[in-house]
Order: sequence, then structure tokens, then C-alpha cells
Amino acid sequence: MAIQPGERIPSATLNILNDGVKEISTDEIFAGKKVVLFSVPGAFTPTCSAKHLPGYVEHYEEFRRRGVDVACIAVNDAYVMSAWAKSQSVPEGLSMLADGNGAFTRALGLEMDATRFGMGLRGKRFALYAEDGVVKKLNVEAPGEFKVSNAETMLTEID
Repeated sequence: MAIQPGERIPSATLNILNDGVKEISTDEIFAGKKVVLFSVPGAFTPTCSAKHLPGYVEHYEEFRRRGVDVACIAVNDAYVMSAWAKSQSVPEGLSMLADGNGAFTRALGLEMDATRFGMGLRGKRFALYAEDGVVKKLNVEAPGEFKVSNAETMLTEID
């Protein structure tokens, strides 16, 4: 079952590329902060690269003005997430989180089987808003859609 509003983000370790691959805990990401975490099925994939990540890049400063951190996550490795960030001109501060084995995505209950597309286990396309590690909003896309996890929608839903 997927995580629900009112529930705490599970403790997990993710990776970022910062002078090599570094571990970062979900506690470090969420504790004492307001955070929008959005998930893409894969770096460099069409909708993710043409719409999803670019929307958060475009509206990043508006989230920051509201005191909200922004993080992107995918079941990819830290090197891929870093290369994708560079190709998309992601601003410093917008975290590009790698969930290489999908453990955190499974803990959230938001994994999907993309084997038929040659992609294996991936994360569903979603966005959540959390305060101090507690989910306040969760928007999960229906398969093949991109309507509720975009930056514009999340800006209308955060306090």
C-alpha cells in the first residue's frame, strides 16, 4: 500500500553525486523542512525530460521563496542523475536523488514494474509535499498521464 498523507516518510539511504557518490538519509532530506519530492520513472525519458523536471527547474525559485526544498528522485544511479541534472541546467539546491535499487521507492509503496518497457522496477510518477518528514499531500499519476505531479499543481497545493 502506498504511503498516505499523515504518515511519516520511511527512513532510507539514497545517493547523490558530490565529489563521488555520497549517501544521504531521508532524515537529512526531510527533518525540520518543507519538501516537495517528485518522482520520475527514469532520467532522460521523454516526458521526464521534456516536461516534468523542466517544470520544477522553471519554478524552483518560487518554491524557495515559499521556504520549500525541492528534490527529484528516480530509480537510477547517482551518475545518471548527475548527468541528467547537467543536461537540464538544474539549479544548485534542487536535489537529484538516486534510488538505485528502488528500496526507498518500494518503502513508499510507489514502485511500478516497467519490465515490458525494458526498464525493470521503477518509481511511479508522483509528487509529494512533506513537512518535517510527514506527508501532507500526495499526487500519484495514473499510468501514462502527467496531470497532478507537475510543479504548477504542487505550487497550488502547498501551504
